Amino acid sequence: MAIDDKVIDIPESLPMLPVRDIVIFPYMILPLFVGREASIHAVEESLSRNRLIFLSSQKEITEENPSEESIYKTGTIAMIMRMRKLADGRVKILIQGVGKGKIKKFVKNSPHFEVEVDKIDESTLDNQNEEMPTADIDTLIRHAKEQLEKVIALGRMLSPDILLVLDDVSDPGRLADLIASHLNLKVADAQKVLETQDPISRLKLVNEILASELEVLQMQARIRNNAKDEMNKSQREYFLREQMRAIKNELGEQDSKSEEMDELREKLLNAGMPDEVQQEALKQLGRLERMHPDASEASMVRTYLDWLVDLPWKKETADSLDLHVAQEILNSDHYGLEKAKDRIMEFLAVRKLKNDMKGPILCFCGPPGVGKTSLGKSIAKSMGREYHRIALGGVKDEAEIRGHRRTYVGAMPGKIIQALKQVATRNPVIVLDEIDKLGSDFRGDPSAAMLEVLDPEQNATFRDNYLNVDFDLSKVLFIATANVLENIPPALRDRMELINITGYTENDKLFIAKEHLVKRQLDGNGVTAEQAKFTDDGLKFLISHYTREAGVRNLEREVGSVCRKIAKKVVMGEVEEVTVTSETVPDLLGAPRFLRDQKLKEDSVGIVTGLAWTQAGGETLFVEALKMKGKGGLVLTGQMGDVMKESATAALSYARAHSRELGIEDEWFENHQIHIHMPAGAIPKDGPSAGVTIASAIISLMTDVPVRKDIAMTGEVTLAGRVLPVGGIKEKALAALTSGIKTVIVPFQNQKDVSDIPEQFKKELKFVYVEHLDEVLQIALLKGKKAKTSTEESGEEETSITAA
Repeated sequence: MAIDDKVIDIPESLPMLPVRDIVIFPYMILPLFVGREASIHAVEESLSRNRLIFLSSQKEITEENPSEESIYKTGTIAMIMRMRKLADGRVKILIQGVGKGKIKKFVKNSPHFEVEVDKIDESTLDNQNEEMPTADIDTLIRHAKEQLEKVIALGRMLSPDILLVLDDVSDPGRLADLIASHLNLKVADAQKVLETQDPISRLKLVNEILASELEVLQMQARIRNNAKDEMNKSQREYFLREQMRAIKNELGEQDSKSEEMDELREKLLNAGMPDEVQQEALKQLGRLERMHPDASEASMVRTYLDWLVDLPWKKETADSLDLHVAQEILNSDHYGLEKAKDRIMEFLAVRKLKNDMKGPILCFCGPPGVGKTSLGKSIAKSMGREYHRIALGGVKDEAEIRGHRRTYVGAMPGKIIQALKQVATRNPVIVLDEIDKLGSDFRGDPSAAMLEVLDPEQNATFRDNYLNVDFDLSKVLFIATANVLENIPPALRDRMELINITGYTENDKLFIAKEHLVKRQLDGNGVTAEQAKFTDDGLKFLISHYTREAGVRNLEREVGSVCRKIAKKVVMGEVEEVTVTSETVPDLLGAPRFLRDQKLKEDSVGIVTGLAWTQAGGETLFVEALKMKGKGGLVLTGQMGDVMKESATAALSYARAHSRELGIEDEWFENHQIHIHMPAGAIPKDGPSAGVTIASAIISLMTDVPVRKDIAMTGEVTLAGRVLPVGGIKEKALAALTSGIKTVIVPFQNQKDVSDIPEQFKKELKFVYVEHLDEVLQIALLKGKKAKTSTEESGEEETSITAA
């Protein structure tokens, strides 16, 4: 039953109930649940009086105990029509709005809010709008009702009786309040409507809110219709395709998709896959047939099946098992590298005897430019196999080896599977270039993934993440290359057969230049053999004075530079031909970049010729010892490393311990200081092989006995005087020969290494094998000969020795 506000007498003060999450409008009937103690007290106070209560919304919904400032001043005077206490302590009341009011003053706020209210009488406001034509007011009312109808038609859930109620409402203010109370507006928006006192202005505001709500609902309806149309279109296309397929089947024709699927199935069955792989492939093909062609996953499955079809599951090339032909190909492409060539010939021999052997996993380790990668290509050529190179330098992602999982966008197999697809055979030669330069980061460790690839016991069931099926890599001949063996993880190094390629000697480089480099550079620069004639003398000078490397890359560059200089002279008409000799090379390339030490010109005290190994080959190394007035001690210069310094200390300790046998006076150590120097001080030097050289220099200095000029030595010495074996014997011996020294002292245990020296050079050298330092001194020192230079200064004898 509606209550007429005109007959209700509003007292001066009313209990106030703060409400949350809602704004109460006049003539609105709704239930409220009251739970706060102060609010329940206000309800009880109202019931004890005249059942009137003032309802005002909180500004902050979450505030449990609102203050006077957090309550809107404009609210609604309401009557409590019914009250019921609930079991949980709350109170349920049914209220009806009577009219608007505005808080004039807060009388009290405890135990509940009591406020003085000014009632807002809208009848006086109606009189102010009498100037507005009635037709305009009716239009505004009708527009509001029409918009509300549209909002309901677009799916807004409102009370079904609202339109019937609105038909009987002709007052603009009451209509605005009624519509606003049913729209579930935000508290701030609803409060704005409540505070607008002018009925016409309030109805206009409600019309604006309805227009905004209508626009949102129309947008939602358009989105729903578009999605529905798209779905209906897809269903219609699918239905028509199925009809078309049925019609073609009746006519004895087949559609293109069926033909494509049948063709793909035939390829899968003929690819030679193992049973497990074929089963997985057919399963994926069944999924593809059931998919819509435009589905995103269809293209991914199709790509996966194409990979399975293209891989060489059974395809392999027949090995060329003629060992003589293979030997000829290897020798024509590369000079030297006998160990690597012999290993390949052994593999071919075993392959001829045993048909189902696994491919070896080799690792060629050596300095840059010695032909590791090109040797892999020659091996493939000699065996009649396909060749593929995988560059591993800088690879940091494990997925580049094992592949990405198919769940990732842009997923693809790893480098190994990609290489096999490219060569289209399952037994190629794959060169894993720069395996020592594999990196690692948060994406995984590629070297750990290589463990499975390079393990002969595991790679028969290599599983790429993309394929997710096993692939047999046991037929592949893997050849890894590396510059620094220590950079390869031990577990990975253990799985490979290491073949060290130490580098080329000067004589090797001469042969390579004559047979390969000169011809290649003459052809590359357009110069004929008649216009540029390279002599052995000129090439040797070029090798020794313009290059310092283990390989031949810089040598080829220098040969190319000579060819370009000659080409320029020929084109400008300066000469018709140039003969490249040791005299003409400096004119073409400028002054020599590297100078080699020659052998000593005379026997000297404290100066010994040692032998050293570098990545560029062997070198002669002079050790100079000098004695001077002092109280003992040892001075070492020439950028010696820690190992070399320890060798010098050990040599001095040996000399002091055996001073009587060596004929050294005891006072000598107390009155003299020793200085040992190695020329070329800018170059760091280290290693144990200078031990016998330093010991010979020190003992020569102490005994004042010269060392033979025509002898060179190498070997590690211990405190007991034993001479231990060292490395690089081949390179050191050839360096001695290049310097004109024919006698070389080497440790007895290095006899096996002398066999690596080519026979033509071995004939020119005399090797003296020693086991003890006494044997070295007996051979190297000229016992019956004294030093040529000696001076007296300040009563002390001081011998100054300089390099020849």
